[in-house]
Amino acid sequence: MKVIIDENKCVGAGQCVLAAAGVFDQRDEDGIVVLLNPLPPDDLSAQVEDAAARCPALAIEVVK
Repeated sequence: MKVIIDENKCVGAGQCVLAAAGVFDQRDEDGIVVLLNPLPPDDLSAQVEDAAARCPALAIEVVK
């Protein structure tokens, strides 16, 4: 699995961080998503899929 984010779409809602804190974080200054691990381990796949589904801006793409 590979995770791709589009920072230009991100609205800083933080839903991705709530769903998969080991993969996503937010910049302090503006709340925009920060990708901590673009190739997360398989045991985080459910959380990453949940984070992508929760994103109100559709800024997360999961490539399998």
